[in-house]
Amino acid sequence: MAQQNPSIVNDLFAPRAGLLYAALFLGAGWHMPLFPVWLAACSLDPAAIGVVLAAGQLARILAISASTRLADRYASPNRAIAVACFAMAAATALIAFSGTFVTILIGVVLLGLVTAPVMPLLDAYTLKGLAARTKNYGPVRLWGSVAFIAGNLSGGLLLDALLPGNLIWLIVAANCTTALVSLVLVPVPREERDTAHAAGHSHLRDRTFLAIAAAGSLIQASHAVYYGFSTLAWSAQGFDGRTIGVLWALGVTAEILLFAYAARVTQIFGPIALILIGAAGGLLRWTLLMFDPPVAIMVPLQLLHALSFGATHLGTMMYLSQAAPEGRRVTMQGDVATANSVTMAAASALAGVLFGASGSLAYAAMAALCATGFVIALAARRSYPGGNE
Repeated sequence: MAQQNPSIVNDLFAPRAGLLYAALFLGAGWHMPLFPVWLAACSLDPAAIGVVLAAGQLARILAISASTRLADRYASPNRAIAVACFAMAAATALIAFSGTFVTILIGVVLLGLVTAPVMPLLDAYTLKGLAARTKNYGPVRLWGSVAFIAGNLSGGLLLDALLPGNLIWLIVAANCTTALVSLVLVPVPREERDTAHAAGHSHLRDRTFLAIAAAGSLIQASHAVYYGFSTLAWSAQGFDGRTIGVLWALGVTAEILLFAYAARVTQIFGPIALILIGAAGGLLRWTLLMFDPPVAIMVPLQLLHALSFGATHLGTMMYLSQAAPEGRRVTMQGDVATANSVTMAAASALAGVLFGASGSLAYAAMAALCATGFVIALAARRSYPGGNE
C-alpha cells in the first residue's frame, strides 16, 4: 500500500469531491424528469422532443473521446473540471433563453458537447486523488447517488409547485451551483505523459482493457429495459405510484450501501471479480423480471441493483485506478464512458422494439447481455495480474 503524504492526510479532497458529485447528480435528478416537461411547454411535440433528447445524447458520445484526450494532454484535472462545469452552466442558460425548436436543438447539442467530459474527468480526478490518500472511491461516489434520489423526490414536488415554463430555471440554478462547487476542488497536479507507453502500448491495443470495457458496458447496458420501461410494466401489473416509487428508491439505496462499504468490499474482491458478481446479479435479476413477479419478489430483485450496477461500476473504477498509466487516466476513463454510452444507446433502441413487441419478455435480451459480459470478464482474468482475486 502506498504511503500517505502527511501534508494531504487531513485535507478536504474527499468531502469536496463528494460535494461535486452531489451537485452534479442533484442536477441530473432534476434534469431527467423535468426537462422534457419544459420542452413540451415550449410547444415541441413528442417527435421533436425525441429528436432534441437524442441529439444531446449523440453529441455527448461524439465529444467524450476528443475532450478527454485534450484534457489529459493540456489541463490540470481540477481546472479542466471547472471549465467544463462553467461551460455546462452557460449552455443551460442559453437553452433557457431559446424560444424555437432550432435554437433549443442547438443549445442542447452544445450542452451535450460540454457535458461529455465532466464525469470522466471527475472520476479520473477522484481516483487519482484518493489513491494518493489511500482512501476508497465508493464512500465519495455514494453522495452522487444520495443526491440523485433527493433530486428525483424533490423534482416531483417542484413539478407541482412551478409552472412548466419555469422548470428550466431550476436546471440552470443546479448547473450554476455545480460550476461554483467545482471551484473548491483541491488541486491535483497535472500528470506527466508516459511517452513510451503512449507511443508503443496504447490501451486500445490492450486486451485486458478492451475486455473490461466491453464487459462493463454490456452489463450496464442491460439496464436499458429497466430504465426505460419498468414503470410501464409495473403499472400494467397494477402497482400504484407509491409502490413504484419505493421500488425505484430501493435500487438506488442498495447501490448507496454498496458504495458505503466499498473499502471492505474491495479488500475482498478484485476488479474483475466485482464485474463478474455484477454480471451474475444482473443475469438473475433480469431472468426473474421476465415473469412479472409479485411485489414481495420485486423487493429483493431491486436490491440486486447493488450488484448489477454498483458492483460492475465499482469493479470498472477499481481496474482503472490500478491500471491507468500516468498521463492517460482521463483518456482511458473517457474511452470507457464512450463504450458505455454507445452500448447503452444501442440497448435502449433494442429495448424499445422488444418491449413493444413482447412486454417484460424483453428482459431476456438484457439477461443475454449480462451473460455475454460475464464470459468476456472471465476471459480478462487470464491477462490481468490479480485477476483471480
